[in-house]
Amino acid sequence: MQGAVHIVGAGLSGLAAAARLVEAGRPVIVHEASGHAGGRCRSYRDPQLGMTVDNGNHLALSGNGAALAYLDLVGGRSAVVEHASAEFPFIDIAAGTRWTLHINQGRLPWWLLVPRRRVPDSRIVDYPAILRLLSARRDAKVSDVLRCEGPLYERLWRPILLAALNIDPKEADAAMAARVLRETFGLGGGACKPVVAEGGLSKAFVDPALKYLGERGGVVRFNRRLHRLAYEENRVAGLVFDGDVTPLGPKDQVILAVPPKPATDLVPALDAPVEHRGIANIHFRVDRPVGGPRVVGVVNGLADWIFVYPDRISVTVSGTDLSHMGRRDLAYRIWSEVEQVVGFDLATSPNEPPPWQVVRERRATFAATPAAARRRSRTRTEFRNLLVAGDWTDTGLPACIEGAIRSGDAASRVAIEASR
Repeated sequence: MQGAVHIVGAGLSGLAAAARLVEAGRPVIVHEASGHAGGRCRSYRDPQLGMTVDNGNHLALSGNGAALAYLDLVGGRSAVVEHASAEFPFIDIAAGTRWTLHINQGRLPWWLLVPRRRVPDSRIVDYPAILRLLSARRDAKVSDVLRCEGPLYERLWRPILLAALNIDPKEADAAMAARVLRETFGLGGGACKPVVAEGGLSKAFVDPALKYLGERGGVVRFNRRLHRLAYEENRVAGLVFDGDVTPLGPKDQVILAVPPKPATDLVPALDAPVEHRGIANIHFRVDRPVGGPRVVGVVNGLADWIFVYPDRISVTVSGTDLSHMGRRDLAYRIWSEVEQVVGFDLATSPNEPPPWQVVRERRATFAATPAAARRRSRTRTEFRNLLVAGDWTDTGLPACIEGAIRSGDAASRVAIEASR
């Protein structure tokens, strides 16, 4: 008889692990400390806006194979929209310049030969310098191998890497940056098409997974905060929750799929990044559909990316939670930039934004520095029935949807192999 797999944490890494395990016929019990699943990738009903919004904007790409395979498995693929081509509109607010990055389908970057498809004020000879990242030494920062200035950097590499790494690219681990570029630009436009959950993250990534688990006998228990692990020699023998202990049988396994701080609190010897970066997301309710691009990159503004939906506009500021700014000042400042980007006034009265909400995440992602790269945990631990998952583990990628799901897939594979 196969033992059960207890998964602690119902974020994307935990849900991905659970889905793969029930697919393989393993008994699964998911324990989630909060009253909802999805972790940092979910939707919620906001009373101030009177609508459902995402806690943060997450953009997947068509080359994110693990994420798309997960959506196919749990039945969430129909809830995302994949853009027809790899097009990314940008605006430099300071200069008033607009352009669209249009990457051709194949691996060879033919788009560089067309001046109007290149970044304004950049030259074709500027682009090969990015290849230095691919051979950077271990522990190198992006600024050690790449000249972090000039039109091409400021208008392309900085916004792309900032979005992917959630840290000033100058400080970022060069190997992580190179991994991102290999799996996107390096594969051509076919891997770079935006994939957007226009109806909300939960409808695509969370709700279908919970349904998939329930239909296959998986159990998800909410409001179950794990206080400690009970050990017996080199294995976990029990899970200690509020008021009760769940004993583990000799064949039972545990996948710890929680953020790095709770993980190291539970397993002090575990390696994990200790430094984090924040993200600020500002949501605006608009009462009529907005035409034009669905995703716009912003250069020389406070906003970094603007996501335009039929009923709302959501703005992301990466690498900081902007805690030094008041909520109202932040909303008004961001809205002034949104008006420049969309090109017409959506507010109900002059100089007033539509209903807004500010969501700050102080510890949104681990800081993707060389120091953090050295501290990322492997899937296996020193305890034979304890595995770890999470976008902070050693996936090679920065904290992102793809990394979270890859980590869950890796933990499920190890759990299945160990039970054979």
